[in-house]
Amino acid sequence: MTEPTRTPLLTRPARRRVALLPAALLLAAALPVGNAQAGPAGWNGAALSSATYVILAPQIQGNPNAVSAQQRQGVLEAMQRDSAGAIKRRYPNAVIATDPATPGAVQVRPVLVTPSVLAPWNKLTAQLEFRLPAGNNVIVKQDFGVLTLWQKQAEAANYMYDVLAQRLP
Repeated sequence: MTEPTRTPLLTRPARRRVALLPAALLLAAALPVGNAQAGPAGWNGAALSSATYVILAPQIQGNPNAVSAQQRQGVLEAMQRDSAGAIKRRYPNAVIATDPATPGAVQVRPVLVTPSVLAPWNKLTAQLEFRLPAGNNVIVKQDFGVLTLWQKQAEAANYMYDVLAQRLP
C-alpha cells in the first residue's frame, strides 16, 4: 500500500500569498499616489479655510414630486442654511457672504438629487458645487440612504452637509 502524497508545508504559504495578491493590488490601486490627485489652484485647506463663501440658491434635481411644494420649500431653506453652517464649522475662519457678486468669493451651490420614489431602500445624492475665484469648478458629492435621512428628521440637511464638509481639504 502506498502512502497518499502530501503537499509539502513550504508551498502552502505561497498559495495564500497568491490568493491575497489581487486584494492587495485593488487596495493599492485605490490609494492616491503622491500629488496625482491634486485639485485645481485654490483647492487646498489653507486657501479654503480663510476664504469667503457665497451660498447660491440650492437646487433639487430628480423627481420634483417626491415631496409637496411646502416640504420642498423647507428643504431648500435647510439646504442653504445648513450648507453654510457646515462650511463654517469646517473652516471657522471662513466668511459667509450673501452677495453673489462678492469679489474673490467661492460660490457654492447645494444640490440634492432625489430618486424617482422616496422608498427606504433608495438613495439621495447630496452635493456641493464649488466655483473657485479662478473659475475652476469642483463638485463634492455623496449618496445617503433615504431611511438614514428620515431618521435624522429636522437635522437631515445638517447631517448631509457636515459629512460633505468633512471631505473638503
